[in-house]
Formats: sequence, C-alpha cells, structure tokens
Amino acid sequence: MRASRFCWTALPLLLAVPTASWAQEAAAPVETPGPAPTTKDGTIDFAADQVAYENDSEVVTASGAVRLARDGNYLAADRVTWDRKTGKVQAAGNVVVLDPRGNKLIGDKVDLTDSLKDGTIDNLLVVLDTGGRVAARRGSRVNGAIILDNAIYTGCPVTSECGKAKRPSWTITAARVERSADGKEIRFKGGRINILGVSLPLLPIFSVKTDQGGTTGIIIPDFSYSHSNGLEVAVPYHLQFAPNRDATLTPHFYTGNAPAIDARYRQLTKIGAFQVGGFLTYGRVDSSTTLQPIGDKAVRGYFEANGKFQFNPDLSLTTSLRAATDKTVTRRYDLTRDDRLRSFVDLERITLNSYISIAGWVFQGLRVDDRQRTIPIALPAIDARFRLADPVLGGRVEVQANSLAITRLDGQDTQRAFIQARWDLRKLTKMGQELTFTALGRGDVYHTSDSAATTTALYRGLDGWHARGIGALVADARWPLVGAAFGGRQMIVPRVQVVLTPPTPNLEIPNEDSRSIDLDDSNLFAINRFSGYDRWEDGSRVTYGVEYQLERPRFSIDTVIGQSYRLTRSPTLFPQGTGLTDRFSDIVGRTRLRYGRLIDISHRFRIDKGNFTVRRNELDLTVGSDETYLQVGYLRLNRNVDPAIEDLRDKEEVRLAGRWKFRRYWSLFGATVIDLTNKAEDPLSLANGFAPVRHRLGIDYEDDCLQFGVQWRRDYERIGTFRKGSTFAIHFALKNLGR
Repeated sequence: MRASRFCWTALPLLLAVPTASWAQEAAAPVETPGPAPTTKDGTIDFAADQVAYENDSEVVTASGAVRLARDGNYLAADRVTWDRKTGKVQAAGNVVVLDPRGNKLIGDKVDLTDSLKDGTIDNLLVVLDTGGRVAARRGSRVNGAIILDNAIYTGCPVTSECGKAKRPSWTITAARVERSADGKEIRFKGGRINILGVSLPLLPIFSVKTDQGGTTGIIIPDFSYSHSNGLEVAVPYHLQFAPNRDATLTPHFYTGNAPAIDARYRQLTKIGAFQVGGFLTYGRVDSSTTLQPIGDKAVRGYFEANGKFQFNPDLSLTTSLRAATDKTVTRRYDLTRDDRLRSFVDLERITLNSYISIAGWVFQGLRVDDRQRTIPIALPAIDARFRLADPVLGGRVEVQANSLAITRLDGQDTQRAFIQARWDLRKLTKMGQELTFTALGRGDVYHTSDSAATTTALYRGLDGWHARGIGALVADARWPLVGAAFGGRQMIVPRVQVVLTPPTPNLEIPNEDSRSIDLDDSNLFAINRFSGYDRWEDGSRVTYGVEYQLERPRFSIDTVIGQSYRLTRSPTLFPQGTGLTDRFSDIVGRTRLRYGRLIDISHRFRIDKGNFTVRRNELDLTVGSDETYLQVGYLRLNRNVDPAIEDLRDKEEVRLAGRWKFRRYWSLFGATVIDLTNKAEDPLSLANGFAPVRHRLGIDYEDDCLQFGVQWRRDYERIGTFRKGSTFAIHFALKNLGR
C-alpha cells in the first residue's frame, strides 16, 4: 500500500521508535517534542512516500519519491536504505546527486556516507556546472574529489535543440579520470581524443579546467605552409594564473626559418583590462628596397599592448602600443597586414556638458617609401570642449580649445593652439521647415620650423609665428515632405545652406591634418570641407540638395544628391581636381537600396560639373543571408590631381568575397582584391591595369563545440625584396574545452 507523502526534519527521528518492525503512513509530518535528534555530523532533511525501520538491524528504508539534503548536498532516488550502525546510505533507481557547486551525478546505484559527500556510484553520469559531461562504469567521491574508471568526457551538448540525442563532435576517453575537490580541474590518465570519429592519442597525463578560469596546458597546434617560411607548426601553451589573469606561450617552428616565440598576457582588474603581447625570432632581415641585398641576421620582433581603465564614471585611460623591428617582420610571420603601426595614449574626461582629451600619438611606417625620421610624432594633443548649460539667445553654445605639437626627427616641426566658440539655434516653423542658424568664431596661433624639409610646397607654410582669425555665419533650411506612396511611405527633403565667411589667410599656416580632401555626401553640407583644422574653406557659398526616402515592408530606398556654388570669384586652396576649385562644385550623391535582408546595394558618386565625367564611382553590393552571401565592391577615383600630391592619387580596384554554406556545418569561402589602376590614372602605380593584391580561399567546419578549417592565401604585394607569396593554413579548435 502506497503511503501519503510526508516530510521529516531529521532522518534520525526514525531511530526513536521502540517497536521491532514499524511502517508509518501519515498525511502530515510527525511532531516530536523538544529538539530533533541528529547524527554525529549533523541533520539530514528528508522526504519520501513510504518509510520502514528495522529495529534489530537499525536499518531505515525509504521508497517512492525519496529526497535527502544535507549541507548543500542533495540526493533523489526511488529507494534509499540507511544503515544506522555503519552510517552507509545506499540509493537505487533513477539516482541523482547534486553537490553545492551545482554538479549533477546520475547513476543506477549509489553508496554514500550519511554526510552525502563521499561514496561510490555505478554506471555514472556527471553533469558539470560548466556544461560538460563525464560518463563512467564506476565512480567514487572522496572528500569532494571524484575518481572515475573507464570514463568518457565531452564539453559538447548531447541533445539537439528539440531534445533528441546527438553524437558529440569530440570526446575524451580515459582509463581513469580524476576531478579535483574544488571542481576546477579534470585529469585524464591513459586518455585518447575522438574527433568526428577519428581517434588520436593524448599526453600520458592530460588535464582541463572545468571552471570559468580556463585551461592550463597545451592547446591544439596550428599548422601552415608558406612560400616564405616553409612548414610552420605553432604549439600554444596556456597558463591560467587566476580567473582574471592568463598567459599563452606559443613556440613557432619553421622549416624555412629559425624558430620563434610568441607570448601573450591578459588581465582584468577592478578598473579595466589590458593585454600585452610580443613575437621574437632571429633571422635574416629582408631589404625594404629592391636596390639593396638582403640584410644580415638580427633579432626580429613585434610588440603590441592595449588596455582601457575606467578610474571613475567620468575619467578613463585608453592605450594602444605597437612596434616592429623592421618593415617586413609583420608580413613574413603573418602578425598584421597594417602598413603603418599606430601607438597612442589617451586620457579622457567625459561629462554631460564637457569633454577633455590629453593624448600622444606615435607612428611607424612599414611601406617601402616610408622614412621613419620624417614621420610625425604628435605629443601632446589636447582637446577640450565645454557646452554651456544655459542657452544664449535661445541657442546652444559650445567652446573648444585645442593644442597640438608635431615633432619629426628629420623634418618640419609644428605647434598650434586655438580657441573656438560656436552658437547653434534650431527652429521648426508652423509649415514644418527645420531652420538651423550657426555663428562660429576661432582664433589660431601657429609656430613652425624647417618648413623647407616638406617636399610638397602646398603643405609647408612659412617658418616662424603666425596668427589667424576665422569666422562664419551659417543658415541651413530643410523641409521634410512626408506622405504615402507606392504602397509605403516616402519623404522628400529639399535642403539649402548658406555659409558666409570672410577671406582667411591660409598659406602662411602649415598643413598637417587637412591633406586628404574628398568631396562626397558626408561633407557636402559641412561648414569646413577640409578634413582637419589647419586649412579653412573661406569664401561665401550656397549649398543645395535633396534627400529622398521610400520605405515599404520589405523594400527601401535612401538617396541624396547635391552641389554647392561659391559667391566669390577669389581663388581657393583646394587643388585642381578635387571638385571644389571652381565656383560650381562637382555633383555628389549617394543611393542605398535594400530588399529585406537579402539585397543591400550602396552607390556613391561624384560627377564633374563641366563635362559630367565620373570622378568618383563606388559600389558595394551584398546579396544573400548571414551564412551564404556574395559581396562585390568597386572603387574608382578619377580626380586627375597633380601626382606630386600623394594623398590625392587616383585609384581603381575591385573586391569580391563570398561564403557558401553547402551543409549544416560546412561552408566554402573566398575573397580577392584586384588593383585595376593603370599608368594613365597614376603614373606611380605598379598595377598597370590589372594586378592581384591578395586572394583567399578556404573551407570551414563549425558546430556548437568544434571548429576546423583549411585556408589558402596569396599576397602579391612586394616590400623591397620581400614577397609573402602563398600560405596554406590549417586551423583547429575544440570549443567548450575547459570553459
């Protein structure tokens, strides 16, 4: 007869019953006067459907939905027997044991002590709090440590999203598995790893971390083969010092070069995080020019570090440091594709109405024609902006102060400082027009020396001290016209801007930060269409354009087109070919078309106002989903600017990229960049109409706990006597291993 379920506060209460053989059926808990009896180690919270006690043998038997709990340890089973003399607890039938760390042990038969901490389990399954699973024929737990015989471990899910059983991508089998008492490590003895059905041996003793701190030990190696280095084997070794600190040491072995070592250290602190890394080897240095032979052997290396620290809600420090011993070490060893290394330290204070930045910038050039002693060092670079809390004449006032010192080891030095005030007033009329009025005033002080060292005369300025005053009055009007059309909503926005500014002395001032000039939709309505502070666009002008938007449920168009007209006949500082030298500017625009998430097309253009030649033609097309897609990019700059102005040289290139997911976990991908610039467009170009820059082709396998890929890359760019050539790489990673 099945008893009603009841709960007792202490299992030892059963021992107080004096009868020889006793069975209890009750609908409510038994009440016992005075304090409840306990075992020598404490109290066990207990619940069951039926309980029996044998007085002679002092054995308590509970059956049904049995639940035991003690000191954070929990046991559930169909039947539990407790021997009072020996303190042995035996559970059978759908046994589940849960420890204080959240690890779940599932088995057919479990023998435990009355503390529920130690014991043995047959046909065991351990579900770790980190998501991993260990199954074994037999296991034991002593003082919190778990020892398993003939076990198998995986960090992969063993069921699909719909709850069906699935075969894990990788497993580790071992004759003996030991899990530490603190639950942070699993050690395998005599183990093998099985990956997609392929069995491979492990080290005689192999361990993984099972807490959030990570794994200490060897990580799966990476393999690659390149024309410049031969066969490469990288064997990372990860060191986990604490949950917030780790390091990785990676020896690299090459058949075509001397070995190298890569080291990385990361740390999370109370106020931020930082990481430091470096690469070191010894070998022959490639020449950075084709006229010089390959250099002598030397130590070659690369260093990088970055971090961010938040001292309080307003004050933070951001830093990034990068350096290389020579121009080709980063390309030869695939450390970075950047042709310039940027290092900076930036201390920022940001509040609701203020911004202050104190920074320093250092650059290292890795291009063939870069001369390091002529590359500028910007230190210090100070920028402070303050917005007045109260309006002035109904408008918002912002004050800016800026200071910059540029130093070159061999070349022109420049120091500048300015202070600027800007007033903005925005109004909406009754007919819906948006009117914006701006007044701007700025005072500059510059000092420069060794200006003759700058080869481009347009950038030099004059040596000595120079001052400049800048002022502008701006009126901007937009009239959004919104209504239903074509089954959706459309908006037409005519826009007119008037900028009044007096003639401004510019040629005496050196040009350090305003060299890249490109009229497009993003700066068409800017007050100053130079990119920086050193040059100011004087001369009054009118800018006009129209924006158009159409939005339907799965289709949208967003486009803008515009032009400007100068009200003065005075010459400008813009170089011929930038589209801003005549009274009428070139026509610029942008169009973006989207169809759901399947098609996304963006086109930007600049058309010569005189002969309608396309001076800028840029197209970006994406077709497909997140997993299968095709991307096409095309850029042509046909500005016909003087080739001596390096920052404005013409260029033409095409970019192709795509990914095809042909199976659930398998995908094929590729990408290419081709330089189409010819001698007519850029006399200094080496492309001659068609020159591949780089190709990439590969295949990937990735599921929820395994990633595997094979990739081929070819780089055609030459740096002096060095060319990277082809590289074949194999990447392999086990996810959730010691996560």
